[in-house]
Amino acid sequence: MLSVQHLNLPDLNRILLRAAELEAQNPLERTRILAKRRVALLFYESSTRTRTSFELAAKSLGADTTLVSSLSSSIEKGESLKDTGLTLRALGAEAIILRHSSSGAPWLLEEVTHLPVLNAGDGMHEHPTQALLDLRTILAHLRPGIAEVGPETLAGVTVTITGDILHSRVARSNMLLLPRLGARVVLCGPKELLPEVAIEGAEGISIERDFETALRASQVMMMLRIQAERLAGLQLDLEEYKAGYQLTGDRLRELAPETIVMHPGPIIRGLELTAGVADGPQSRILEQVRNGVAIRMAVVERALAVTTQNGGRA
Repeated sequence: MLSVQHLNLPDLNRILLRAAELEAQNPLERTRILAKRRVALLFYESSTRTRTSFELAAKSLGADTTLVSSLSSSIEKGESLKDTGLTLRALGAEAIILRHSSSGAPWLLEEVTHLPVLNAGDGMHEHPTQALLDLRTILAHLRPGIAEVGPETLAGVTVTITGDILHSRVARSNMLLLPRLGARVVLCGPKELLPEVAIEGAEGISIERDFETALRASQVMMMLRIQAERLAGLQLDLEEYKAGYQLTGDRLRELAPETIVMHPGPIIRGLELTAGVADGPQSRILEQVRNGVAIRMAVVERALAVTTQNGGRA
């Protein structure tokens, strides 16, 4: 699970179906699926939702997990990604869940370890399981009861992603996935965070600078955090940003009373959206978090099924 681009429609449907099956399964029976299998979580960046949900997902299937972070391992002493990965393989890890600050790191790790790697976010590139859980959340509210997704499943649905598009791996994975199912993806934000060239030639994706225009046309509003740690050198006035792009209760009630609100987290209340919106009736933010466990159970099981079929090699 390196990229959503690697998933064809049958793959996508199998993951969505399996997530639903695993979620509904008796927890005691579920723990036998991957009993005593070994999964390593290798996190070079801080994480709450992704790391915890991957860990809970693996443990819910019965797998043993170990967490390796950059602040509590030999990584802090300068050990390379390659050597850390090889060490984890030698210790018996059968799959590695990786979050890394460098785009492309999961591909390198899979190449050198020959283990299945699940991309938990690589640099400013992709976050595939976030896009999958976002899709599951959207389907539950806009296409309830659908048995199988296809190229027209989200036809007529506009998903607006607002905020720091330039640095967002969540935005990229959703841009790669949702238009394949017929959705229109609108990107909204100031030029500092959303250059015009970012979507040149992309089908099903457009830019709208005016936030209220985008909001009025949207069935799904996905707000993104302003990633202060990545803003070096950019001249961005946060008060101007809030005036132009903050999702407030008044804007939501007046312009989009039926639109669902999403956010991949972490939320900066009072910046990209207000506390009232985050906790309000149109918010699906905690539902996204819950869906993350089901989706990640399905992809962890899928990864370890690959190792079983191929004698421990992905």
